[in-house]
Amino acid sequence: MDIFLGVIVGLLVLMFLVTAHEFGHFLAARRNGVNVLEFGIGFPPRAIAWIKDPKTGKWRRLPRKEWEREKNTKVVVADSKKNNSRISADDKRLFQRGMVFSLNWLPIGGFCQMDGESDADTRKGTFGAAKYWSKTKILFAGVAANWLVAFVIFTILAWVGMPAFLEGQFTVEADTRVERAPVQITSVIEGSPAEAAGIQTDDYILAIDGTEVWNSSEISENNKEHADGTVKYKLRRGETEYETEVNLNPEDAEYLLGVTMASSQALSYSTWSAPIVGAGLTVQITGETFKGLGIMLWNLVSGVGSLFSPDASVRQSGQEAISSVGDSVSGPVGIIGVLFPAFTSAGPANLAFLTALISVSLACMNVLPIPALDGGRWLLITVYKLRKKKLTKETEEKIVSRAMMILLALIAIVTVLDIVRIAS
Repeated sequence: MDIFLGVIVGLLVLMFLVTAHEFGHFLAARRNGVNVLEFGIGFPPRAIAWIKDPKTGKWRRLPRKEWEREKNTKVVVADSKKNNSRISADDKRLFQRGMVFSLNWLPIGGFCQMDGESDADTRKGTFGAAKYWSKTKILFAGVAANWLVAFVIFTILAWVGMPAFLEGQFTVEADTRVERAPVQITSVIEGSPAEAAGIQTDDYILAIDGTEVWNSSEISENNKEHADGTVKYKLRRGETEYETEVNLNPEDAEYLLGVTMASSQALSYSTWSAPIVGAGLTVQITGETFKGLGIMLWNLVSGVGSLFSPDASVRQSGQEAISSVGDSVSGPVGIIGVLFPAFTSAGPANLAFLTALISVSLACMNVLPIPALDGGRWLLITVYKLRKKKLTKETEEKIVSRAMMILLALIAIVTVLDIVRIAS
């Protein structure tokens, strides 16, 4: 049941983040004079749609019969060179003269369909006819939206309780209060030293031999140091604190204490500095994301190069480097099927942190100079502008489609790796 709930939550969160990204494109397009034909939440087929009349500015429900008409209508476009008219089957305006807002059946994202998305389009109100700076703002508005979502989430978490996940996680020390939850015992092995000492499930470990402990690793290390000896535990049961002496098992035994413990987590709280923490953490995670991508790329390139070495040890290290790339990448299956169930069961603060983390990752990925992504499209437009050459629709579609095929192939490979990891 936890896995099922986590998958549902994961789909909804990813749909929200992608829709926020597309909404960034939508706002920038409208502010820069580019017509938006349709803004959709989810992917088609459509469930319900509304259309805005450009003359009255009013919205009305778009009946299903008009959807079919939209699919089958071709627009007559004036061809000034030949001084006649021609039928344009790929003209995305179709019969439509207003913007459509739609809710769609597939909960896997969202989309913003602009008029004339090819850079070669010169019709007024199209993306292609927009100025270079306007295109830049439109393309990177989605990235900015994802960073903004992360900033808002981190700011709220800084106010209500920020989980600690990163080493050296950004805080403002002058306005940070840290609360630590003691380690909770989730089960006690029958016949163990813990049971003999009267320790029970759901007890909280507060201290060992007078020293406060705040995580399970500290407790395990302390037990190893005092294996086959006696230690004094301070615990809390309900509202009552008590102490008990535990005679630990020898070092070579199956276990020393005989309990399982829930991971404890520190929460930090801020007041006036919450927005600063939100911005600082967004920048910190962005830097860590790009750093991680750089390390992955280096491991991949160096690993592939090492495979051609005559030295067996070098080839082995190359295989390990390539393997580390696969282990550090997670695709849709890993994110939705593993991460979200785990973080959903860990509580709302942890789930919110993961949502912000993925939002930053989406922003960073879309900045990359891959033609199928926003950063790549901008680079393509920029290169042709600097070369003072026209980027034709055919050339743009060819480059973007090939890049998209490579990107989809990588996603498929990562998805297979995710399934193998989950199955094993």
